[in-house]
Amino acid sequence: MASPLEREAAEYLTEHQILELLDNLVSMLLYERPAKPLEFLVQQLEKLKTARDTKKDYPSLFDESNLDAVFGILDPTKQGHVTLRQYREALKTLGIKDFEMDPKGAEDDKITLETFKTEAKVGLMNTCATFKTV
Repeated sequence: MASPLEREAAEYLTEHQILELLDNLVSMLLYERPAKPLEFLVQQLEKLKTARDTKKDYPSLFDESNLDAVFGILDPTKQGHVTLRQYREALKTLGIKDFEMDPKGAEDDKITLETFKTEAKVGLMNTCATFKTV
């Protein structure tokens, strides 16, 4: 059983999304492997602050070409769409927890590249926005 101090600490970390922030920073650090890691982390925090203020350009490991590649893997015969199940699993695999479960095309079980990328970008932005909004 956690002590009151441990519960308070856990609540603080959750409320301010500290663990998510550290997870994202460490992931970017390991992916980029910069020569000056502390400088890199400071830059990422500055980018995150700017993104919070402007509500765009959140630091992320995934860019447009990565989303094209993921969709291409799911659609190897180039039909131009993936199934709703593939869409959902792909977004979960990208680490996106909160996304549109039934996006445009869901009723026909045909999610296009455009819809996939739109939803993935929104989800990644929300996932990368690891700070408490006031």
